[in-house]
Amino acid sequence: MTDSLTYLALGDSYTIGEAVSPEQSFPYQLSHSFIADGLPVMHPVIIAKTGWTTDNLITAISGSGIINKKFDFVTLLIGVNDQYQGLSQSNYRVKFIQLLNTAINFAKSDASRVFVLSIPDYGVTPFAGGNDSIIGLQIDQFNAINKTETLKAGVPYVDITGISRQAANDPALIAADGLHPSGKMYGLWVQQLEVLVAARLKK
Repeated sequence: MTDSLTYLALGDSYTIGEAVSPEQSFPYQLSHSFIADGLPVMHPVIIAKTGWTTDNLITAISGSGIINKKFDFVTLLIGVNDQYQGLSQSNYRVKFIQLLNTAINFAKSDASRVFVLSIPDYGVTPFAGGNDSIIGLQIDQFNAINKTETLKAGVPYVDITGISRQAANDPALIAADGLHPSGKMYGLWVQQLEVLVAARLKK
C-alpha cells in the first residue's frame, strides 16, 4: 500500500525485543495495533541492538544507509547501557540531544512525530541481584535527563518506567532470560504509546 505510514524505531535491546520474538517487541506490537484499527502502518524499520549505548546508536545510524530517508513517525528509547556501563550522565545528555535531533530530522523535521520512551528499570529483575535501590536511583537520574531534553525539544514523552517496576510483583512481565521485558510488558507499553501516536498520525 503506497499510502501506508512508515515507522523508524531507534534504540537498544528494549527496541529489538531481546529474549522474545520480533513480533512481541514493542515496535511490531505497535504497528500491528494500528493495522488492527484500520490505520495502515508498514513494518517498522529498526536500528537497534542489544548492548548499544547512545554512542553506538549514533555510529550505527551513520552507517545505516537511511540517513537521508524520512518517516511518518519515529520512536527513540536509549540509555540503559550508558547507565550499565558506568558512562557519564553529562555524555549521555550530549549524545541524547544529538539522537533526539536526528530522530526529528528523520520525522520530516516534525517534533510531534517523534516519541521518546523512558528507560525501564531493570533493577527489579532477577538479573539485578537485589541491587534494585542503586540501579533504580541511577535509572531515574538518566530518565530525568532524557525527559528534560525531550520536553525542551517539544517531543512527546512516554514514561514506561513505572510499568517496568511492576515486574517486581509480576514475573510474567519478565522474559525467560530474567532481564528483559516479556511480550506482555511490551504490550503494556504499547497501550500507553498507541493512544499518543495515533492522535498525532490522524491529524
